[in-house]
Formats: sequence, C-alpha cells, structure tokens
Amino acid sequence: MNKSIQPETYVTLPESKVPVVADTDVIVVGGGPAGIAAALAASRTGASVSLIEANGCLGGVWTAGLLAWMFEMDQPGIPREITRCLGERNARIDGHDPNMYTYDIEEMKLLLEEMCAEADIRFQLHTRARACLMKDGAIDAVVTDSKSGAQAWRAKTFVDTTGDGDLAALAGCGYALGKDPDGSCQPMTYMALVTVRDLTAAGPFICFWEGGERHLHKTVNYNTVNAFRAEIRRAGIEPSYSQTKMFQVRDNLLALMVNHEYAASAIDAADLTRATVHGRAEVQRIVKGLQRLGGVWSGLQMVATCEHIGIREGRRINGLYTVTQNDLAAGQTHQDAVCKVHFGVDIHSTNGTKSTGQDSLAIGATMHPYDIPMRALIARDVTNLLLGGRCISGDFIAHSSYRVTGTAAATGQAAGVAAALSANLNTTPALLKWEEIKKHLHNITLK
Repeated sequence: MNKSIQPETYVTLPESKVPVVADTDVIVVGGGPAGIAAALAASRTGASVSLIEANGCLGGVWTAGLLAWMFEMDQPGIPREITRCLGERNARIDGHDPNMYTYDIEEMKLLLEEMCAEADIRFQLHTRARACLMKDGAIDAVVTDSKSGAQAWRAKTFVDTTGDGDLAALAGCGYALGKDPDGSCQPMTYMALVTVRDLTAAGPFICFWEGGERHLHKTVNYNTVNAFRAEIRRAGIEPSYSQTKMFQVRDNLLALMVNHEYAASAIDAADLTRATVHGRAEVQRIVKGLQRLGGVWSGLQMVATCEHIGIREGRRINGLYTVTQNDLAAGQTHQDAVCKVHFGVDIHSTNGTKSTGQDSLAIGATMHPYDIPMRALIARDVTNLLLGGRCISGDFIAHSSYRVTGTAAATGQAAGVAAALSANLNTTPALLKWEEIKKHLHNITLK
C-alpha cells in the first residue's frame, strides 16, 4: 500500500565528491533537433564539444518521439544538410513543399550518430542533467545522473537544447510556462508506427503517402483526416485528437498520429508518466479496434510506440529579446537575425475544446514571415548560457509558430556558433559582435 508523502517532507543527502568527466569548450545539453545542430555548429566553429542526451538515441522527437514528419527544414546549413544526407540514403519521401517531408527513423538515428562522430563530438546517451554548479553568475559545471552515477561536466560555454529549458532552470534562469493567466499548456502527442497490408487500399485514409496527389502539400488533405476519424469512430472509439492522421514513413510503414494528452506538464515527471501510459493505451486501443473492423484494416499491425511522448511546449527561458505575437503580425526583421520563420501559428487546444484552434486561425491570418534574433538565444540571467529550440525566449503565441523542428535546428546551429566563439574568444555571448557570429554562421550554412 502506497503511503502518501507530504510535500514538505525531505531527506538530506550526504556530501559527496563528483568526478569531472569532461572539460570542453562547449557543452550542449539535449540531443534533439536543436542540440544536434548546436553541437555540430560549435565543433565546426573550432570548439571542443560534449553533448548530453537523456534518451537512448540522438534526435529527440525526430527519433525517440517517432515524429517521422519534418517541418521548416528548408533552412540554410545543417537542416538542409540533414535533408540532403537522408536523400542520399534513400531515407526520405519528398512532397510538394520543400519545407516538409517524411523520413526513415532508424536511418535518422544512424545518420545523427555518424555526423557527431565525424565532427569529433563526445556524446553520452542515457544521461540527464541534475544540477548546475554556479560561479559568479555563470555555469561552472553541469552535474548529470546516469548508470555511471553523478558526473560533472565542465565547459566555458553551455547550450540548453533540452526543449523544456531544463538546464536553464537548474541554473536559476527566469522563464514563462504555458498560456496566461492559468499557465495551461498545449497537449502532448503520443506517436506510434503501424503497417498496413495494402497501401493503395488504405490510401483514402492516409493523409500523406507517396502515391497520393497531395503528399506533404502545404494544405493537409482533410478528406483523409475526416475519413480516418470516421473509421476510428466506426470501431466504437472517440479519439482524443480530432485531426487524426496516418502518413507514410516508407513502403507500407505508416506513422500514427491520433492522440492528445491534455493537462499534463512537461516539467512534471508524474504528469509525463500518466500521459505516456494513457497515450500508449489509446493508440493500442485504436489499432485493435480498427483490426476488428476487418476489410482494409485486417492487415494492420502495430510496429512500435514512441520511447518519449511528443511535447509541444515547456519552459520559455527569459532571454535578451522576447519574440512576441507582435513580431509575427509585423513580419519583424532584425539586424541580428539567425533564421526566418515561415511556419504559421499552430495552437492546439489546451483543454480539448475547439476555441484555441479557432484563435490560431484568427491570429494566423495576421502572421507574416519573421526573424528570430540572436538576442532571443542568449539567456538573460546566466552569462555563459545560450538557448536553442523550443526553449528560446518568446511568448505563448510566437512559440506556437517557431517550436517546429526545422526552426529548432536553425536556432540550435546559431547557438552553437555563438557558444564556440564565446569559448574561443574567452568572452560572454552577450558581448560577441554580431558581425563575427554572422561570418561564422555563414560558413556553417554553406555546407
């Protein structure tokens, strides 16, 4: 029988000496889309780099999350390089929009590991940041937990690409979370992979597939979305996500996007556990329900469920500049722009109603391509910390546009360049001259 523990109950851990396992120019915490780009960019700018990742593979939502669907990847530099390399491996299916394609997840895992090895990046999987040791307003070392116990990793400059701003929070940075005034967050999505026996027969229910006329078009084929949802309902199940989708990964392997997990916080382990268990149960229930229908679904098989649930939003760390809804409405440009965002406002309802989605459409009507400035990637409260990916400095509305993975990789590579320069020049990111960052970033984006 579980005994309820009061929140004010604590234990005191004995003091211990933590071994220092690395002392590099740059440490990147989080090996997802932004972290991969940050580590590669920092190494190519002449820094020694360590990369720490909590999952058992690099790639974050691309791999552990089974996303299988790229957004905003027509960005200069590492995003385009990854796109090209996947093509050379026959591991992507292109569509009508160069910003989007589907890809082979297992090939992606191998590609990212090989890219990091080639760049002489020291990366360690199954390792999570636990604490920061601070000195004079800067991070001196990050302490991690793993099978090796507590380990300390020292660097001159650090990059938070955890998605949820975990490193920045451990270092004491201020942040925002969710939507005002209640802090509610957009839902998580639990992904799965399935196979169908006859791809052509299943075509009317597949949102994106190689044989479809609208494969990865800018406009989703909602006829297939509605038809697929109707089939799930015919199986006696009401999916938690109304915009149900299946899309092709390769051959008859499809990604299944049918789940939304509401009222779950990305920075609460109990919430993550509940959302994961509930999400896995739902996708399994839907697959089994479709199997019982027979016909086109008689050959449907579950292949895999994701290692890590997909998270849309976590902490947004306070930076030297905050990207806002006004920037989107104005199509704001900046002299220190690290990338331009074309992806629209995509707010998934925070409570399962349609209201937020309708707000998304209304706000999206006034959205114009806009710049993300370098200043939004520099932490305000810690002098040697840069940000990349979902946790950069922005408001709730702007975040719903720049959070997609291609933009995350673009901001990650800029953070990596700045981190390397900061370490090499023995200065803080805030004191770097933009022309110096721009020159080195240009060299990265030519690859």
